[in-house]
Amino acid sequence: MTETVNGPASYFPSIEKKYGRPIAEWKDLIRASSLTKHMELVGWLKDGHGMGHGHANALVAHTLAELRG
Repeated sequence: MTETVNGPASYFPSIEKKYGRPIAEWKDLIRASSLTKHMELVGWLKDGHGMGHGHANALVAHTLAELRG
């Protein structure tokens, strides 16, 4: 039985396909950034890496949630 993925992680397959990098690499970039606020990071991914808003938002939300534990 295949588990259904919900929330931000549901975007991960399309992010990897569209932008050609594994999710782990995107998360490493987010964690290495000097930016700390959600929307600052979203803007950085959009402006600096050409990512769409939904994809950037999903990556940032998931990564920051992991950092918060």
